Amino acid sequence: MLKVGISRVHFPVTTLGPGKRLGIWFQGCSLRCEGCISVDTWATAKTLIPIEQLMMALSSYLPLVDGITISGGEPFDQFDALLAIVVQLRKKTEVDILLYTGYCIEDIPEQLQQIKPYIDVLISDPFQRQTSQTLRLRGSDNQRLHCFTPQAKEKFAYYQQAVTTDDNVLDVMFDAEGVVWFAGIPKRDDFIKLQTILKQQGHQLKASADKVKY
Repeated sequence: MLKVGISRVHFPVTTLGPGKRLGIWFQGCSLRCEGCISVDTWATAKTLIPIEQLMMALSSYLPLVDGITISGGEPFDQFDALLAIVVQLRKKTEVDILLYTGYCIEDIPEQLQQIKPYIDVLISDPFQRQTSQTLRLRGSDNQRLHCFTPQAKEKFAYYQQAVTTDDNVLDVMFDAEGVVWFAGIPKRDDFIKLQTILKQQGHQLKASADKVKY
């Protein structure tokens, strides 16, 4: 039975592609880019869940979504599970599927060939803290947005442009335990600024560390 390590699932996400999206975050990342804002997704999941169980949980969202965004963690580190998930998602919905990876496409040609028929958009390449950040949906400007379908080329034309002050960059969310977390692509040093503001008001912000969600 094929299983997968998942950090979290959330709907709606509005900052990682057009419309109200279903967000799926994989748990575990071998790349561990310096300056990553998702350090809590680095550690390998101690408990894996069956793909069938995950798909049952996702099915209730699918009639409501405008698109699906898969991130992490590093989804390609669990490639067999990733492929199985996107194959099943494509059977169940026609909405666009956006996939993030920190790998360069030149380094994963076989995996890309297998998964390409089932996704619409891929954002590739590692986050580089020292590189400028001006492009939509990307943490650093070295990252590339690849559109594989006519639907994607039309829907994601907006995201091929530079970020403006009108762009929403973060969704603020609360889990069942009252933990606050963010989805999106924050501007460089946004969390440092938030930490400073909260400290001035007598609050304390503790950022997530390298820990397992499951």
